[in-house]
Amino acid sequence: MRIATIKFTLLLASVVVMNGCFERHRSTDSLCQAEPQLCADTNLNDGQCRLQRVNLIWQRYDVLKNPTDKEKFKELQYTYDYQKCLEYAARIEPTELKERKTLRTQAMLSAYASIKRLNLELAESNDPEILYFRWSQGDQDALRKFLRLEGSEVMETPEMQLALATFYTTKDQEKTVVLLKRALELYGSRPKIKPEIILSLATLSHQQGEAEKAYLWAKVGSELSMPVASQDKLNAFYPMSTERRSELDGQAVSIAQSLRNGDFNASMAN
Repeated sequence: MRIATIKFTLLLASVVVMNGCFERHRSTDSLCQAEPQLCADTNLNDGQCRLQRVNLIWQRYDVLKNPTDKEKFKELQYTYDYQKCLEYAARIEPTELKERKTLRTQAMLSAYASIKRLNLELAESNDPEILYFRWSQGDQDALRKFLRLEGSEVMETPEMQLALATFYTTKDQEKTVVLLKRALELYGSRPKIKPEIILSLATLSHQQGEAEKAYLWAKVGSELSMPVASQDKLNAFYPMSTERRSELDGQAVSIAQSLRNGDFNASMAN
């Protein structure tokens, strides 16, 4: 009986400890009380930019627990979102407390400083997503480092294959098509496929004079509820026999289903 009582007591204690951990920061307010440095430079108690502020504060907490480049990059992205909101909110004249505008402006300036600090901290990162971002901001050294990663395992994601395709679009269209198809191959089941992959395949096929492939990819996009031209316009752009159009429509349905299932293979669209 005593052993059973001890076991029950230990179990109860562990549950209490676990609940304490989960409940320690049940709200942003409790987090800010426990870790005030995460919130001090934000416009707390202001109705403007609440969602962006909350996202940033919790991401700062994630960085506090796990200060990796990936987590810092997420913080950078949330800070940009917060900064954009603040730039708009700072122009709004508060109807009651005039000091709120000053607090918004101060928070905006702090966001600029945070962005500068995070960019400096990530300047030496070799994470491909961060390198791609830095290249998009005009950093040519980051582009060189990014391209050196081509063919490595870290680039085997839909996002990174699309990023590589972005670079090669104006340099090697055939390679761009290969990269875009590889991006589709890397999606799992029930994916959130980036529309630009499908639409780029349709556009490149059109530019290369491959009317049937352009039509096929446009129909795949239509099957996936992406913004493509209407059927009447597709028929006008790509005249073909009724039989051939029916074959391509069926192929598009099959490709779209394989993409939903996460088992697409580039050979399906040859």
